[in-house]
Amino acid sequence: MSGGGEPEADAAAVRAVLAALETVILGKPRQIRLCLACLMARGHLLIEDVPGVGKTTLAHALAHLLGLAWQRVQFTSDLLPADIIGVSIFDRAHQRFDFRRGPIFTQLLLADEVNRASPRTQSALLEAMEERQVSADGTTYRLPDVFFVVATQNPHEQLGTFALPESQLDRFLMRVTLGYPDAGHERELLRGGDRRDLLPQMPAVLNPAGVLRVQQQVRAVHVSDALLGYVQALIASTRERADLKLGLSPRAGQGLLRAAQSWACLDGRVAVLPEDVQAVLPAVVAHRLERREPGGDGNALAAEIIRGVPVPL
Repeated sequence: MSGGGEPEADAAAVRAVLAALETVILGKPRQIRLCLACLMARGHLLIEDVPGVGKTTLAHALAHLLGLAWQRVQFTSDLLPADIIGVSIFDRAHQRFDFRRGPIFTQLLLADEVNRASPRTQSALLEAMEERQVSADGTTYRLPDVFFVVATQNPHEQLGTFALPESQLDRFLMRVTLGYPDAGHERELLRGGDRRDLLPQMPAVLNPAGVLRVQQQVRAVHVSDALLGYVQALIASTRERADLKLGLSPRAGQGLLRAAQSWACLDGRVAVLPEDVQAVLPAVVAHRLERREPGGDGNALAAEIIRGVPVPL
């Protein structure tokens, strides 16, 4: 983010958001930066981890500090698509059906434990995440200009979970894992109590208009032809591997590029470097790729992809 006046103020605000988030979620600066980069790239975020490590707190803190309206939906096995999108109710006085909007009509939607709902209910998010609109009873309703889905999911081996289908996973720009805190930060957590109690004391640093400006600045970050070729080579390498079920989709390639622009923007640079692509690639591709034979995790696979493609000079 460069230039004068408003862009500089927005850049300072983004730095302030990062600093504030690091006081709420302790010892996870890289994960916090990835989450903010995901929002700046107009993507959606999947946080996968065991219960109790701060997934919901992180989403709440993001909404609060960015000045966004937010709704939380607890996904359960009996949740229906209408519980998310909304429902038409007959108005006897006017002899017509009125659409009552569901919680998806917000700026930040927290889909908590999304993989505890059935595939039918999970599919209610597909149109909203891709096209930023929902359809009900033959009518299309636009969602807010700032629309960010933060979904949390528990590990698949836990009881009562449904695996997210590939079409759903591909709509999440990034997947991050918070993990347990180290000993020092855990002691600070034990002494300090619930970190959510800090949020009412923190003022909102941005607002929806500011978030939109930041997202526009991300799209203005320069991408050279050589960098585009590097991204294409990374994508192609996943399609050529016999050990993978599927390669990366064009949507994934576009997301990787936007995420790299966001990463560069967070560093205050006006052009993307190969290092930016490498920094975000594990979070962007690990949940999209699956080996034919079990073995290794997504991050290890992302590291193999990076090692296998030469960096442009």
